[in-house]
Amino acid sequence: MSKRVCVIGVGRWGAKHAATLKELGCLAGVVDHDAAALKKARAAHPAAAAYESVDEALAAGFDAFIVATPAQTHFEIARRILEGRFHALVEKPLAMTAAEARSLCDLADAQGVNLMVGHVLLFHPAIRRIRELMMEGKTGRLQYLYSNRLNLGTVRTEENILWSFAPHDISIFHHLIGVPPIEVISRGGAFLQPHIHDSTLTVLKYPGNVSGHVFVSWLHPFKEHRLVVIGTKGMLVFDDASADKHLVFYEKGIDWVQGEPIPREGPTEVIEYAREEPLANELRYFIDRLGRGRPELADGRSAVEVLEILEDATGSLLAGMEIRPRRHGSSGSFIHPSSFVDEDVEIGSGTRVWHFSHIQSGARIGANCTIGQNVNIGNNVRVGSHVKIQNNVSVYEGVELEDYVFCGPSATFTNVLDPRSKYPQKGSHHYRRTLVRRGATIGAHATILCGHTIGRHAFVAAGAVVTGDVQDYALVVGVPARRKGWMCECGGRLPNRGAPLACPRCGMGYETTKEGVSPASTSTRSRRSGGKAAARQGGRVQKR
Repeated sequence: MSKRVCVIGVGRWGAKHAATLKELGCLAGVVDHDAAALKKARAAHPAAAAYESVDEALAAGFDAFIVATPAQTHFEIARRILEGRFHALVEKPLAMTAAEARSLCDLADAQGVNLMVGHVLLFHPAIRRIRELMMEGKTGRLQYLYSNRLNLGTVRTEENILWSFAPHDISIFHHLIGVPPIEVISRGGAFLQPHIHDSTLTVLKYPGNVSGHVFVSWLHPFKEHRLVVIGTKGMLVFDDASADKHLVFYEKGIDWVQGEPIPREGPTEVIEYAREEPLANELRYFIDRLGRGRPELADGRSAVEVLEILEDATGSLLAGMEIRPRRHGSSGSFIHPSSFVDEDVEIGSGTRVWHFSHIQSGARIGANCTIGQNVNIGNNVRVGSHVKIQNNVSVYEGVELEDYVFCGPSATFTNVLDPRSKYPQKGSHHYRRTLVRRGATIGAHATILCGHTIGRHAFVAAGAVVTGDVQDYALVVGVPARRKGWMCECGGRLPNRGAPLACPRCGMGYETTKEGVSPASTSTRSRRSGGKAAARQGGRVQKR
């Protein structure tokens, strides 16, 4: 192997990537914004070039990149790698939404480069052997699978246990069964941090009366990584957390004799398999296909399918009910069965409409939007792409939301200034237009009186009542809403003074104008030392 590979993010799992690539003779670069992590990587791999930012590594040029940064950074970093026409292997999950992952797949196809996801257990020789045995018919007709992935820690703060642990098991199920589930039920508990589940049990129903159970937790007294495959002829058990890591076949089952179920107790067999490191197998597979052909295992499309199942499980977990996936053609949009979509409605690729919502006739919704529970989108409403509308919001006719607008829970829009029940003002000629410009945020329980414009990237605080136009980038609070400052496009609050103003979160610069503020002609965003806050643009990476 003579390929030159760079690892982005060399803390925790990324350090293992780097060490394995070094053994394979392919480690050429490491990237991390954290000085301690980068120093440690330099000491361990002195022959590899070291960089503080993704920009520097992209400019240096490599054959491929490994992304092992925190999950919420995967999409942006992977996008920039693919735009540069570099091959990429991104740790799981590929992105935080299936829609984002789908766009990465489309980008990789357009650029003619390979995209893989770090579903490393698909490269475990025991999993490969299980699949071979199933294909050979040793287990008979598949009935159900279950997987336990339990441990004490490491507790995540940016993702729940379902997204942290379950991708491994869901990817294995998908690999072994070959079709997506037709029903998803997930339950769990959040004990350490509000709204971040520490333990979940997910039931997946597949065609042909096949079931899968996934139990994951980071609040468990001992480590357990166990996969059980049950068929009509026997049962396979693989315990990856045990000392011997045996793969065992139990010739057990139930036979029907003269209408009576009779247990069958056959011999137990230890199945041999190659004792190889899954990560080394994964990286060899990735490297072998650079410039030689597309990957068939753990590719970007399979990552999308896993993310779709994760999103269904998350919806079930939060709503407390089962999800029956309804994916609409190649667009991948999703409408929960409890929601209603009228005729003459357009819903873009990757958009998801959750429980008890109603999309009325004539509405046009863009791509990759999230429509929460109990949301009403009125007749002829226009909603851009990448819009998030949280629970209990009604977007009435006359309201338009541009791209990347965020509407918090129970935000309120109006479309008539002087409503009367006795004298209803119906028809579009009575409605006053409200325009929410690109990137604006409407806080929870905020009220927007109709006939006004919310400027680009403006921020309406929770509970505020807007009675007039809101300037671009303005932060407005109170009743009635008054400007209390300025906000960066990324959501960081700009300082009260300075020329130009610089966002403390991402480093973007702004200048004051007669109208308010606008992005500086030359951004103060830096991706070198002295400007490491550029996480949003890929100039910053963190330890994984």
